[in-house]
Amino acid sequence: MQESPFALSDTQRQFRDTLRQFCEDRVAPHAAEADRTAQYPWESFAACREIELPALGMPEAYGGAGADMVTQAIAVEELARVCASTSITLLINKLGMLPLMNWGSEELKRKYIPRVAAGEAQSSYCLSEADAGSDVAAMRCRAVKDGDSYVLTGSKYWITNAGISDTYTIFAKTDPAAGHRGVSCFLVETDWGVKVAKHEDKLGLRGSPTGEIILDEVRVPAANLVGEEGRGFHIAMHTLDRSRPTIGAQAVGIAQGAIDYAAGYMKQRRAFGAPIAEFQGLRFMLADMAIRTEAARALVYRACALVDEDPSGELSMFGAMAKCFASDTAMSVTTDAVQLLGGYGYTKDFPVERFMRDAKITQIYEGTNQIQRVVVAKQLLG
Repeated sequence: MQESPFALSDTQRQFRDTLRQFCEDRVAPHAAEADRTAQYPWESFAACREIELPALGMPEAYGGAGADMVTQAIAVEELARVCASTSITLLINKLGMLPLMNWGSEELKRKYIPRVAAGEAQSSYCLSEADAGSDVAAMRCRAVKDGDSYVLTGSKYWITNAGISDTYTIFAKTDPAAGHRGVSCFLVETDWGVKVAKHEDKLGLRGSPTGEIILDEVRVPAANLVGEEGRGFHIAMHTLDRSRPTIGAQAVGIAQGAIDYAAGYMKQRRAFGAPIAEFQGLRFMLADMAIRTEAARALVYRACALVDEDPSGELSMFGAMAKCFASDTAMSVTTDAVQLLGGYGYTKDFPVERFMRDAKITQIYEGTNQIQRVVVAKQLLG
């Protein structure tokens, strides 16, 4: 009998156990401070570098570990279980490099991917603009060919790792009259003139900087065009299909962290002469939280497995389903966790309010959940 694709291997289970202890020891102690100060979690990232986590999702040919997508999802889950801001460091660096992995020239791959895999450099993915979020084709950022270079002018909004990254994967219009067919993709080094205009003061994920970047006639070598001119929209959608399942994994990790903390609290907190864990109404709440989270985890793993199988047609739908269902679950579960802690849950002395704030963004970024439902319906209706 063939093993179920949803059953983790012994190696994956051992990896989870080892990584969970690592996260408890080396990442969790910095999580509240990163949230409070809204500062990048450098100590946590340095710890991740020590055990070579940045290499996990990078190809072996370019210094990475070449791990399968389910294993990558496990890593994101375990990091998000204690610090969502640290988990996004893995996600954004992989996202920034994905267009290169799938569409870049051999020269670009060898120049940039190894440094990101080693944790020596970081990357950002720059698709959205102030008036072009869900409507990508409405972007105004321009790229004009000038000899053996392109000159990029415009701004990009909601950029994760703004001010931290060494490279920015930027989508810009090379043919403004061609709509989404006029978008192209470029790998731009920070030192070529990328400026950060502002950083956002956010509700959650506060240890991960998000900001607006400005491109004022930034000159980019033509060799740093990723793929062909006019293929940028296709590259962007292809990339998001492969990254959305791991946003689902981040959401599952946040939900699991809330469940674990709430369960521990329920066993310690006493009311009416007994631990509140003995009250059936609260037990049912916790059970429902776990049921929804486990269902989300299974859907995330299904979508991640599809990334590795690279099927035609299914990945867009299952990636959208996984991201949508897992993030809605995380929002619901973390809200219930706050409720289970009562008044304490509403204070920053306890982490569940941070989990709730962090969960919210998973419903919004890499395509709002409304957009995910559009993707699912389009696939169903042909």
